[in-house]
Amino acid sequence: MSHDSDFDGMGHDPNGIPGQPKTLKEWIFTLDHKVIGIWYLWGAIASFIVAGLAATAMRLELGSVGPTITEDPNLYNLWLTMHGAVMILGFQIPALLGFLANWAVPIMVGGKDMAFPRVNAMSVWLLWSGIILALCNLVIPDPWNGMWTGYPPYSVTDMAGNTALYSWIVIILGMSSVFGAFNLACTVVFMRAKGMGWYQMNMLTMSVFTANIIQLIFVPVLAASVLLLSLDKYLGFGFYNPEVGGDALLYQNLFWFYSHPAVYVILLPFMGLMFDVFATFSRNQIFQYKVAFWSFLAFIPAGADVWVHHAYVAGLPNWLRLLMTFTTLLISLPFGLLMMSMIGTLWKGSVKYTSPMVWAMCAFFMLLIGGLTGIPNALTAIDYGISDSYVIMSHFHYVMAVSGGMAIFASVFYYMPKMSGRMCNEFMGKLSGVGFFIGMNIVMGPLYFAGIEGMPRRYYDYQMFADNATIVGAQHWATIGIYVTFASALLMMITWIHAVFAGEKATQNPWQSESLEFAATAVIPGQGNFPVPLSIHPDWSPYGYGTNPVDSFTYKGK
Repeated sequence: MSHDSDFDGMGHDPNGIPGQPKTLKEWIFTLDHKVIGIWYLWGAIASFIVAGLAATAMRLELGSVGPTITEDPNLYNLWLTMHGAVMILGFQIPALLGFLANWAVPIMVGGKDMAFPRVNAMSVWLLWSGIILALCNLVIPDPWNGMWTGYPPYSVTDMAGNTALYSWIVIILGMSSVFGAFNLACTVVFMRAKGMGWYQMNMLTMSVFTANIIQLIFVPVLAASVLLLSLDKYLGFGFYNPEVGGDALLYQNLFWFYSHPAVYVILLPFMGLMFDVFATFSRNQIFQYKVAFWSFLAFIPAGADVWVHHAYVAGLPNWLRLLMTFTTLLISLPFGLLMMSMIGTLWKGSVKYTSPMVWAMCAFFMLLIGGLTGIPNALTAIDYGISDSYVIMSHFHYVMAVSGGMAIFASVFYYMPKMSGRMCNEFMGKLSGVGFFIGMNIVMGPLYFAGIEGMPRRYYDYQMFADNATIVGAQHWATIGIYVTFASALLMMITWIHAVFAGEKATQNPWQSESLEFAATAVIPGQGNFPVPLSIHPDWSPYGYGTNPVDSFTYKGK
């Protein structure tokens, strides 16, 4: 079927903007999953700016030995806390499971909206409530500076600041995640178009589904663990106080029982997005689709049994360390299969390096570096020497933080034509992606070697290493890299703003994708996504470039 021609007869104007909210009231009270997805995106970008400025402040402070831009270690701890907590809970998870999942997944499965639109609206406003509470930390007299991890015993002392604020931020953002996870899982299971089987879904859809199952299982554990912090501090309970029979190590286990699966909550959706971008711009089917499909699902049981590698040095029995070394190495198998599937998807493809493709390729290489440096970290003997050093920090940023962020930015470039009806400037988009990639490698690459030399993470200063040329040099290079990264991120945002207000008008399917969100909707999809429900051909695939039947999908009402 000719995708473009069918729109003219179905009441879709390929050059129109059907169903967009016209007033502020419509934007605020909307139940349209796509508009809610854009609200998530705005919140995520705001969080990225706050967390990015905090990271820049830390990097400037560490640019030389001794105090640089502040002499107050508590202020540095505040920057560190805001950077970690806001970047993960305010930027990455909302951008992936809020914006990306909300905007794309219901259309990808041929649905008219989310399964529970009102619950969806409640989820996004809970997110914004959490963001506002987090920003309050910048102005209240006793700001929380107990890091994003909130470890006791420090977090239950007055020095840590407002522990109750930390607990409420995490609980409210957790509620948003749980409601959203339930909604998205139900959407994938029950809202698929007639005829769409499980093996006809996009990789992004499958990855989001898996991530949301992980969220439903593990988020309540995190909420309970931080609630107990406030009960200990303000009401005198003793869950984490050894003096009354508690154990601070209990918190560390509870925290990482959620927080390591949270790595996969972020990792899987951005890998799913990379699959879709790679397939679109290489004009290729997913290499070993079913292997990739089940590899995503394998993260649910495998990711549940690896958290102890965050506590190898915490006085645990050797048998437990040995077991968790094995399970941590085991999870490399589904990850490796997904990486090989991506490479196979690109192999012999007709690759076109558009701005989304450049950002996704840079994210792939960052993820490759992070994955390879993570394998030795799983080994207890090696981890003993690098625990809580810059090695762990650099690995974490490569494997999840930077690669995930770059994949999120790729998704904005990818879906900008469908969100705004306009195209991003290709030169500016590509330049910002390459610049961000170079800048973050200048930041994180040298710091990995500084960690091998013994530089601990989270330190305000490194006077004790002033004679170590490797550590001092790494800090200098990393500070230069943050300037490159900052300029690239600024260029990226200017590119988006330019696209929204002055970009070239987009066509109905600018990337010539076979996926439903491009092939079966108007330039900007309106409410309901499709004029009438879709019916999917048994042989259709979102990656069926050159193989899809003529009548890939039909409108049941036509």
